[in-house]
Amino acid sequence: MASGFHFPLLPPAKIAEQLVEFDVAPFANLRAEHIASPQPDLLPGVLGRFFDYFVDAPGDGEGGQLGFSELEVLDNPEHHEEAIRLLRLYSKSQAFLESIHYRDLTLADFTHPTPRRVVEVLSALINFLLYRHDKTELLQPIVSESSDYHERDLELKARIAQLQKEIADHELAEQMEEPMAQQLEVDVNALQQKVQVYNKQQLALRAKAAAISDKKEEIDMKITQADFELTKHAQENSKLRSKLVKSPEKVQRALEEKKSARAKLKESEKIATQNAQEKTGTLEIRNKAHEKLVKQHSKIQDVHEQLAAAKTVEKEVKTRKAKLNDESVSVMSFEAQIVEWKGKVHEMEERLKAKVKERNQIIADENQKMGALSSETEVKLQCLEPREKKVEAMIAKASKLCSETASARTSATAQQQKIHAKFNNIVKAFNTYMDSVDPFLERVEEVGRQLAGECASAPDPSAAVATKATPRSSTTSKKSRARRRT
Repeated sequence: MASGFHFPLLPPAKIAEQLVEFDVAPFANLRAEHIASPQPDLLPGVLGRFFDYFVDAPGDGEGGQLGFSELEVLDNPEHHEEAIRLLRLYSKSQAFLESIHYRDLTLADFTHPTPRRVVEVLSALINFLLYRHDKTELLQPIVSESSDYHERDLELKARIAQLQKEIADHELAEQMEEPMAQQLEVDVNALQQKVQVYNKQQLALRAKAAAISDKKEEIDMKITQADFELTKHAQENSKLRSKLVKSPEKVQRALEEKKSARAKLKESEKIATQNAQEKTGTLEIRNKAHEKLVKQHSKIQDVHEQLAAAKTVEKEVKTRKAKLNDESVSVMSFEAQIVEWKGKVHEMEERLKAKVKERNQIIADENQKMGALSSETEVKLQCLEPREKKVEAMIAKASKLCSETASARTSATAQQQKIHAKFNNIVKAFNTYMDSVDPFLERVEEVGRQLAGECASAPDPSAAVATKATPRSSTTSKKSRARRRT
């Protein structure tokens, strides 16, 4: 091939299979035999289907109609429709094959195709189709992504709207809960101050309770001491009673002393009972204070629980704010992705527009070339008309010569048959002559043998001559038999 672009030549079976697979076969039951022995309509059919399916746009087909310039030039345009369609297809095919670096296509490949040329052209075309299929497979993910762009855009817009609505709801809830949070903060501060006051009162009450417990211990000690003295006095009283029998005066004095001591003890007992009553009063006061402290402690615990709830609410508000910030960041990233995809789509549209412009320019150039070629073909066709007349005259002469040769051939065959019949008759006459001569020759041979036997018994020069003559007769008989066989 003339260019430096090389591609593998495919076998006819592979070419037929690939043409059927790409749906560019001129007929459904295409086989390797059709490519091995191509017809003139094979290449135009394949290339025409290729341009219809892969190159031309749906509205770009010329439809085989002639232009006004062609109608003005041609006398009978309806007689040249097929030739002009073929020339248009040839020019389009030549331009396309040159674009893929195959520059050996000629018009003879359409009118008088050969198997080698058909295999080369179809191999170039199939290699281009395989290359195109690979490239489209590589671009398929991008195309699928760009096809889902609108759906993805709608999903992202719906997600953004939902997130914006949630943000507005959170902000509204935050604004509505802000007075409650402020009131809770005020209540918490007041409760903290009350807790401090209650803590101080609790410390004072604990100090009073410690003092009362100390006094109670002292009173308990005094009561135990009084009980011990009372038992002691009772023992002494029993001793005095035993002595009273012996000395009543002394007993009377001792009694008086005992009475005075008892009076003192009663007074001390009254004082102890008063102290005990005071102690029980202080205990009751302490119990009441303890109950009040317990109630205040429960209230403080409730306040602490309210504080914990407020803190959890603050934490939830902070987490929701953090979530809102994260969602705003994700929304911004989605918007950046949307902008990026829009840029990619715009870039793909620009590339598509450039490709369309390039294709339109190529089509316009090819149309111009086609017009020039059609005019050239019309001029060539006009020049070929006298040649066609000469060729017709030569064909008439050739047909006349063929008829003359046919008549001469028939006369020659008749003469040949006559000569063959004469030859057969001569051969038959020769065979009959040889049949009549054979007995005579056999008798001559027998005579020669007898003479040879006689000469062997009596040597004689004439016998030598006879012996020399017998071989000749034998050779003549052999030759006659061979000729008879032939």
